[in-house]
Amino acid sequence: MTVLVKQQSECRNIKTIMSNQKQRIVPSVKASGLLCLFLSLIACDGSSDSVDELASELVTAESTQSQLDPSIWPELPIKPKDPAVEAKIQEILAGMTLEQKVAQLIQPEIRDVTIEDMRRYGFGSYLNGGGAFPNNNKHATPDDWIALAEAMYQASVDDTLDGSSIPTIWGTDAVHGHNNVIGATLFPHNIGLGAANNPALIEEIAGATAREVMATGIDWVFAPTVAVVRNDRWGRTYEGYSEDPEIVRAYSAAIVKGLQGGYGESDFLDDDHVISTVKHFLGDGGTENGVDQGDNIASEQDLFDLHAQGYVGGLSAGSQTVMASFNSWHGKKMHGHKYLLTDVLKNKMGFDGFVVGDWLGHGQIKGCSNQRCSQAINAGLDVFMAPSDAWKPLLFNTIAQVKSGEITESRIDDAVSRVLRVKIRAGVFDKPSPAKRALSGKLEIIGAPEHRAIARRAVRESLVLLKNKEQLLPLNPQQRVLVAGDAAHNIGKQSGGWTITWQGTGNKNDDFPGGTSIFQGIEHWVSEAGGVAELSETGDYQQKPDVAIVVFGEEPYAEGNGDIETLEYQAGNKKDLALLRKLKAQGIPVVSVFISGRPLWVNPELNASDAFVAAWLPGSEGIGVADVLFRAVDGSIRHDFTGKLSFSWPARPDQTVVNRGDAEYAPLLPYGFGLQYGEPSTLSDDLSENLVAAAKPSSVAERVLFRKSVQSPLIAKAGRVPGLQEMSSNVLEVEGLKVRTLDRDVQEDARLLQFDGSDSVYALVAEQAMDLSKDFGDSAVLRMQVRVTELEDAKVQLSMSCGVYCTGSVDITAQLAALPKNEWQSIQIGLSCFADAGANLAKVEVPFQLQSSGKLELSFSELLITNTDMTVSCQ
Repeated sequence: MTVLVKQQSECRNIKTIMSNQKQRIVPSVKASGLLCLFLSLIACDGSSDSVDELASELVTAESTQSQLDPSIWPELPIKPKDPAVEAKIQEILAGMTLEQKVAQLIQPEIRDVTIEDMRRYGFGSYLNGGGAFPNNNKHATPDDWIALAEAMYQASVDDTLDGSSIPTIWGTDAVHGHNNVIGATLFPHNIGLGAANNPALIEEIAGATAREVMATGIDWVFAPTVAVVRNDRWGRTYEGYSEDPEIVRAYSAAIVKGLQGGYGESDFLDDDHVISTVKHFLGDGGTENGVDQGDNIASEQDLFDLHAQGYVGGLSAGSQTVMASFNSWHGKKMHGHKYLLTDVLKNKMGFDGFVVGDWLGHGQIKGCSNQRCSQAINAGLDVFMAPSDAWKPLLFNTIAQVKSGEITESRIDDAVSRVLRVKIRAGVFDKPSPAKRALSGKLEIIGAPEHRAIARRAVRESLVLLKNKEQLLPLNPQQRVLVAGDAAHNIGKQSGGWTITWQGTGNKNDDFPGGTSIFQGIEHWVSEAGGVAELSETGDYQQKPDVAIVVFGEEPYAEGNGDIETLEYQAGNKKDLALLRKLKAQGIPVVSVFISGRPLWVNPELNASDAFVAAWLPGSEGIGVADVLFRAVDGSIRHDFTGKLSFSWPARPDQTVVNRGDAEYAPLLPYGFGLQYGEPSTLSDDLSENLVAAAKPSSVAERVLFRKSVQSPLIAKAGRVPGLQEMSSNVLEVEGLKVRTLDRDVQEDARLLQFDGSDSVYALVAEQAMDLSKDFGDSAVLRMQVRVTELEDAKVQLSMSCGVYCTGSVDITAQLAALPKNEWQSIQIGLSCFADAGANLAKVEVPFQLQSSGKLELSFSELLITNTDMTVSCQ
């Protein structure tokens, strides 16, 4: 096409051309048209910045457009639109104002939007992020969830303020069961379900999840995740079913059917089912180096063959929504990728539901912010996910962009039509309000025995037996069994991330009523058979056991917080290996049950084990593990291992990319491996334990206290000394202090502290005393990335503590007061300053404690202790 700009054109029209047309420019652009556009832009703003940006975009567009091949993408068997539904959409649309339309495209989060906001603006949807709860109460009851759903619904249909009576819908991340709700059934994470390779089971799991979600009044689930994971360093590896698209495609269809009902059948989106979301479009599992939200540089053919198969399965099964991904494809963010979102997904593949963004993902597009982003809407995003305080400026800025022509009203009408289409298909206009729906309030559905039975079966089918020397398994339950390891009696750890809280941290067994730890399952079968099961995390015992079962593995994490450099398990701190070797040295046969969200290099641990089970992240029904480990009393096999690796197991810690079909494929254990009882064990006891040559470590010692999240083994606490409360969710309110998670660069990578001046404290507390004197010298500092919003008549003290009479406090009021308000800055305090004030750096129990005697609002995004080459002053 030729771009023509008339001399009389207004500057806003030129910039509209930049926004709306640059993604559609093809190699046939005429030089005269470009010159005209460049000259007009210079005349508009007097600088070459816009010209440089457009030139760069045009060069990129021309070089990539010639390589794009829409013929790669199929037309999916999506059912024709219902004329009656389309007529109703047009009837509703015709009566809507621009403000009402844009409100349908804004999705705020329950921590940052009120019922009155919903009444005033009439948002099309809202969400609870991972770890967000009604009334900011982690232990909110199902009734509390229903009450919020009902209040939001009633506010949305109340037209007294906004003139709109379109019902809102609530979206939630129910990714392994209704995982935000206390007492819900938690199924194995996707990586374990992939090992089961049983689509029928997956459909049952999705159906049970839908019922538990509907019982709390929620309409919409952000699942399934259909990422095909190609690099196991990625922190979301456990959200993928497999490194291979075959399982993913079949599972996506099964889950969508289980969540929504049969596409075109009588149970489709009925009272027992919820709206599903196939995510994240597209290529999130294939980023370079496995970096979360990174760049996927696969060819377009590989993008389809590897990463799009879950969409072929899920959309063909009728999924009504798609979530855009954080990642880029060849440097262009998916939230702003018109070719893939509109030309491919909507136009070629025929998807007629709506595309929702991920957590402020639009703000990562070049030229966008969290508060304004015409590029995303113009590219084909239909609904902005806008948590925190971004929703209000985003709403008004988007309205203004439509009025200015930066976004066409036809694009808004298309997006709103898609939202309305899904709501009509889901019966939102016709169903009763959330509190009056068929399953709402039926609390017996939450964690129902029949759902737990499905989860227990899923655990059994997900287990993969990697080693079974001399047929040690299955075990005789009439023996004396020692159960060791820090994951043996820890339902939170065995459930992983996205478990009540976003990161899956801060949970205790009491948070899982009705669930069973792996130890409790072992104890059940052993005691029933007349044996003895003894629990000792450290491997100590009253009487020497006949066998030891050691349950150990990764701490919970979610998303980018789980990204790692290598696949070595417990690099630098092999405490679990030490436990295994301790037991082996005493002549005790050792069965290892490994809890992990990905395959890891565990050669030393395999060598120290007689049997080794990959249990993945089994969820709330730990008894399912014991079902398989033990024979029945009569000696028969109760349940055999049936799980097979859906991810190749690495032979080296640097073998982060090892996938079925690779030209040079040399894993320790291949895709599809999994022993059954009676089969010979193939792994020896002398696997190589040599680490590959690593880069020379930095001479600068560093101890990270907070980076994206509180770093293990530290725990965040707040309140009045000595009665500090643990921060076990993303909001904590105690006397004198409010703490909540905050987004700086990515989701919840910072913390906001609001002190009212009553001397409450925020502290990071170590499980065991830390020796900071060993690695850090006289020039070491505690470095903080902070932003001060308010500082009023306050004395602010930063402390390190090693006990009641062993605290060193430093007054940092002057440093904070000197900082510009509302800007992120770095400050540092010498460790020697804390030592001079009384702290013993050899046994620090609290490496960070902040206290204010006046009003202080402060955010921080990174806390670390590091050596410097600077002279440290305590003045």
